[in-house]
Amino acid sequence: MKLALGPILFYWERDTTFSFYDEVAASSVDIVYLGEAVCSRRHTLRTEDWLELADKLAAAGKEVVLSTLALIESESDLKTLRRITGNGKFMVEANDMGAVHQLSAAKIPFVAGPHINTYNPQTLGLLAELGAKRWVMPVEMSREALTHMQATRPAGMETEVFAYGRLPLAFSARCFTARHYNLPKDDCQFRCMDFANGLTLKTREGQPFLALNGIQTMSASIYNLIGELDSMRATGVDVVRVSPQAFHTDKIIKLYRDTLDGKLTAQAAAQQMTKLMFDQPCDGYWHGKPGIEQSYLAAAKDTA
Repeated sequence: MKLALGPILFYWERDTTFSFYDEVAASSVDIVYLGEAVCSRRHTLRTEDWLELADKLAAAGKEVVLSTLALIESESDLKTLRRITGNGKFMVEANDMGAVHQLSAAKIPFVAGPHINTYNPQTLGLLAELGAKRWVMPVEMSREALTHMQATRPAGMETEVFAYGRLPLAFSARCFTARHYNLPKDDCQFRCMDFANGLTLKTREGQPFLALNGIQTMSASIYNLIGELDSMRATGVDVVRVSPQAFHTDKIIKLYRDTLDGKLTAQAAAQQMTKLMFDQPCDGYWHGKPGIEQSYLAAAKDTA
């Protein structure tokens, strides 16, 4: 299986982002997704900057994919979308059907991102007809449902699984981070930049539940399927995705790579990861349970 690094979902400083991708260029990931996939108001990097980074990472031997927004809201968003889909050099991850239709009309192969909501074989077949060469499983999908999808997936279609990171769950036209500070969306003051891994939202009982990331709602817990790599292989998964976090992403990548290559057991990797995660782990969706539940990492920690 190949190892992919998803797009940065949070809003980081410009220099921090460039430094991060310098580390990624030297890492063992095979595929790197680049671009702003959450909020069009985030402008520390422009399209030209993302394309520059894409060239550098491609020169370092990485397969580069440009990610599009999951929520298109304006003509300027459409203008950026057209430039990304028509870049003529790098594959594109389409995160909404507008991007799918643009790529399909131009007969350009693409990746169907996790926000396309591909939950049945009929949808996957349609995406294949439109030009998709890889699909990213929706994060709420279970292994059992994925097995059914894999049994009927179109020839030549690769499957990618989001395997590590805070889960991107939903989008809204409203900015939740701005709302938290009683600010209007159009004058949000980019407060999401204050939270490099998102703003944790707790229940009345004090339990971390969700994370606010601008217009995106995420899980507070860290989805981690390091213990499920063998079952992914058995299911025919082609690519495993790690989602960037503000700290220790390089170490997380290495642990996944060493486990994929058989240099480290999943249990040993899971034990080391407990020291690198900024919140509690979860893996419930993979097992067909509530997403907040977790089993494998808890067992690994207990045996440490």
